[in-house]
Amino acid sequence: MRAIFSEENGLIIPTSDAAGPWDPGMQHGSAPSSLIARAAERYIDDEDFLVSRLTIDLMRPVPIAPMDLRITPVREGRQIKVLDIRIVQGGKETVWASVLAVRKQKVETPALSQPPALALPYADDIPEETDVFSGTSPFVAGLSVRQAKGAFREPGPAAVWYRIDRAMVEGEEISPLMRAVASGDFCNGQSSALDFTKWTFVNADLTIDLIRYPQGEWVLLDAESWLDGEGGCLAMGKLADKSGYFGTARQHLVVRPR
Repeated sequence: MRAIFSEENGLIIPTSDAAGPWDPGMQHGSAPSSLIARAAERYIDDEDFLVSRLTIDLMRPVPIAPMDLRITPVREGRQIKVLDIRIVQGGKETVWASVLAVRKQKVETPALSQPPALALPYADDIPEETDVFSGTSPFVAGLSVRQAKGAFREPGPAAVWYRIDRAMVEGEEISPLMRAVASGDFCNGQSSALDFTKWTFVNADLTIDLIRYPQGEWVLLDAESWLDGEGGCLAMGKLADKSGYFGTARQHLVVRPR
């Protein structure tokens, strides 16, 4: 399986496998979002810091076209770092992101302050279903998926394990942060309350909040969507690995009839 992106002369070049479900010429939100995570990690380049929050605004649909990632440090503290990251394509900003990183330090915390235990089956304990998400987009074709709760073709809350089976950037391993961010972008797709053939519900943003990075290749997203009848929607979920919950994902959607 080829990588989603390659890097040439300082630019990121997407392949057609970056495409999402809405338009074959436009990228799946997980693709540029994972690049924001990669850029933040490469810039900070310090294992003592945890990227604890990424807020990613999709300024317009992100085309399958060369990408110039531009990073501006906003805060360079000893305990906290804040980055402004932009993706520019054809002279236009397509993605804007704010990234917060905090210095890690071992501390003893009360048990009551820790995330709840994971009460859903692990990916390895769930039979593979070949029709889960099948055919929805080229990007999804590079994932392994295990449904832990709900069903893809049924509206309502759902929990799904994701594993990215191909390189995001040619010649590079996928970092745990990139896996978390890419998985978090599926809130709207897996927990939709609407019929995909009758409605569009494109996310305008993605926010990922983390208390640690995931361990292992599988990341769980336990998500639900709230609709208000005014053309908006909030899709949100909890992120987990085999050890338990480690973060949250949130998207604001624009809902329109087809």
